[in-house]
Amino acid sequence: MTLITGRSVRANDFTAGRRFGTSFGKTMNPKSPRTGGKQSERGEEVVMSLHTLYPFPVRESEVVKVAMEKKVWGIASSIDIYECSPETIRDAEAIRDFVSELCELIEMKRFGNTQVVHFGEDEGVAGYSMVQLIETSLISAHFANLTNTTYLDVFSCKPYDPEKVREFSQTYFDGQYSVLNVTFRH
Repeated sequence: MTLITGRSVRANDFTAGRRFGTSFGKTMNPKSPRTGGKQSERGEEVVMSLHTLYPFPVRESEVVKVAMEKKVWGIASSIDIYECSPETIRDAEAIRDFVSELCELIEMKRFGNTQVVHFGEDEGVAGYSMVQLIETSLISAHFANLTNTTYLDVFSCKPYDPEKVREFSQTYFDGQYSVLNVTFRH
């Protein structure tokens, strides 16, 4: 399942398969490298949502329900958050606090300390990277200074709500829009 969020999305609910049709505004170009502009050829759901104006968030029960019905081994979510607060993504302590709050929110038990390291000789990739082992797998991220973008990955064999992670993370880092990709691991 893929969830794309932005500022100018309009959608219609097609109940068969819970697929949403979309139309994009200036800030969300479907041919953009940020969104890929593709639907899965294997028939995976593509869900578009606009949370700043509130039409149709993915409900927690939908993702968790499907994961449990399909008896998946785990849920992997990749969240790209654009136009984040430069101050927050450049603050190692704020990143550690984020991990602590996120783990509490999705009820994941942290294993060891959060590692936050700044590196990158090339300004195009420079920024903090974070890794947090959790009892059921791991959370990692890279924070790109040049573009003020957060690239967050959460993988767990314990079911969790990827939309809740996206919403919390975008708010925490004061991002303007985000792209969420969810993969069920078998």
